Amino acid sequence: MPRTKKHAAVFGGSADDIETAFYEALQNADLEKLMACWADDDELVCVHPSGPRLIGVAAIRAAFEAMFSKGSIRAWPESVRRIESLSSSVHNVRERIEVLTNEGPQIVYVNATNVYHKSAQGWRMVAHHASPAADQEAQEIAPAPHVLH
Repeated sequence: MPRTKKHAAVFGGSADDIETAFYEALQNADLEKLMACWADDDELVCVHPSGPRLIGVAAIRAAFEAMFSKGSIRAWPESVRRIESLSSSVHNVRERIEVLTNEGPQIVYVNATNVYHKSAQGWRMVAHHASPAADQEAQEIAPAPHVLH
């Protein structure tokens, strides 16, 4: 489905704006807003935890449509790490996801990488890859900075 001018105009001028819109769309099960975050490209890639590699707009749209048929996805990005250049931005995030169970809401974590490219339409997502986190704790391992003096 083509992007409408209404959705194209919603987004601001940074990869962070697109990321915010993406997670808001997940939380509101808004398929049109979510798809407006993605570039118009046949080589888009999306991998959900333990899922297949989805290639292209149609496959990504179908997967999110199926997910939204069960309700919204209560996910929030945390601990964002950015690698940025003039025309691309890679965000590695720890997604905090609220899952409803018989015992009530539970929090699980997913490690995700979101890749954005700047195009004529502005910043758009070109890849989303999410993997289950090793544990429930929001931990990271980073080496101590190397001190020369």
